[in-house]
Amino acid sequence: MASIPCFIANWKMNKTVTETASYLSDFIGKYAELSDHPPQVIIAPSFTSLSIMANTLKEQGSKIALAAQNLHFEPSGAFTGEISAEMLCAAGCDYVIIGHSERRNLFGETDEMVHRKLLSARKAGLIPIICIGESLKDRHTEKTWPRLQGQLSAVLTDDIIKSGLAENISDWLIAYEPVWAIGTGETPEPDEVADVHRQIQGFIENTAGKGSPRILYGGSVSEKNIETFMKPPEIGGVLVGGASLSAETFFKMIALATNGT
Repeated sequence: MASIPCFIANWKMNKTVTETASYLSDFIGKYAELSDHPPQVIIAPSFTSLSIMANTLKEQGSKIALAAQNLHFEPSGAFTGEISAEMLCAAGCDYVIIGHSERRNLFGETDEMVHRKLLSARKAGLIPIICIGESLKDRHTEKTWPRLQGQLSAVLTDDIIKSGLAENISDWLIAYEPVWAIGTGETPEPDEVADVHRQIQGFIENTAGKGSPRILYGGSVSEKNIETFMKPPEIGGVLVGGASLSAETFFKMIALATNGT
């Protein structure tokens, strides 16, 4: 596992351009002063804030990376309201979130769509943040791993591996986000998460044979539980939703998790 933890802020449908600028003015300086070797931080704002965030990060010389929250699997076409991988690259993105549970559950994204989005992202040079997770029913019927394995198998297929698009898979990020824990305040025990992460790591190493991506946890992560979740070495970081909307809170979480000041 990577030694440097990764913290992703997924803002979802929040913050205007003005609010984004205000957030960055508070957060960038604090992050730069955290340590000589700060943890990896990725922020995923709404589409309207991508360009201003990219420009600000570049002007400030910040090591914070930029991610998009979604993409379409086609490079262009009559897809009103959608955005392509090429457009995201042009806007300054390094990463893109693919297969978030809200996209799957609210907008009907299938494993096949997630696979096609991964293909599009990799062909454009974007680094994927692939989200997988089980439902409460899966958990109660002891089907957590079969569900996660099915999602991974549908995404990490032979065409991805044989095409060479998984050559740098160790740079990818996998976010394990149990659906039942997102926004509910309920969370699995860190040891349970660590066990799932070991299974994910083993599956990817056996399937791709190119190393393993960093595996993060997402689901009601807050400043109250961040230190606990970051103790197991199998947990390489966190994907944070609502708690990342406050620059002060998100920074405090990072500082707590890395024993910063």
